[in-house]
Amino acid sequence: MKLATWNINSVRLRQVLVLRLLKEQKPDVLCLQETKVMNPLFPAEAFAEAGYVHQAINGQKGYHGVAILSRLPFTKTTTRQFCGKDDTRHISVTFEDGLELHNFYVPAGGDIPDPKANEKFAHKLDFLREMGSVFARRKGKKEARVVLVGDLNVAPLENDVWSHKQLLDVVSHTPIETELFGEAKAAFDWIDVTRSFVPESEKIYSWWSYRAAEWEASDRGRRLDHVWFSQGLKGAAKKHAILKKVRGWEQPSDHVPVVVEFET
Repeated sequence: MKLATWNINSVRLRQVLVLRLLKEQKPDVLCLQETKVMNPLFPAEAFAEAGYVHQAINGQKGYHGVAILSRLPFTKTTTRQFCGKDDTRHISVTFEDGLELHNFYVPAGGDIPDPKANEKFAHKLDFLREMGSVFARRKGKKEARVVLVGDLNVAPLENDVWSHKQLLDVVSHTPIETELFGEAKAAFDWIDVTRSFVPESEKIYSWWSYRAAEWEASDRGRRLDHVWFSQGLKGAAKKHAILKKVRGWEQPSDHVPVVVEFET
């Protein structure tokens, strides 16, 4: 399976870019985050015409939203409301061979890294805690073949950001976030697929701010987009790429796709 994940930052605004990615990369499955559209207005027909006739969509007006586009049929679709909020941040599908795929859009958390002063940051921390607890219940099922992807909005390692020291008090890289992120990852003994290909000593990013006019020259990025495999898929990944060039496309998202090829 060739799988891609991408925070598209409005699927209707960037429909052309999605179609371009599908044409150039030909993934079997594409997971999108921050689609920002209600289900009836999702551009399903255009993607179906491109060959992605199997679709799972969980969206709302103007904010958040996730979707899975697939050339392969799936037998089950589920969504979960995290933290008691119906804010369309999760969708999962199960394919005919039993492979389970979860697509997440974790809350960004606002600008102030204080849960008492910033409700958005408190929500993010609670979301990460619940992510961990949901999969912790299944930790004994080591043979399960589960993939978790998405914009998880945390850059957990020192070399997942352009400057560890300067970003320690910036939301997405604060110690409390990276600690909770690590706990969520450990809860199901997830494998960080990107870091199984790229050593932790090497800097790598999937997001560059719109605020930087010369984003490529300054290269002040963060790795916010992740692909995790369960232990049942250990050793399955054969290829991996973060498509940095996509950040240079016309009217781009501030995130770029992460693509993984693996044996199912």
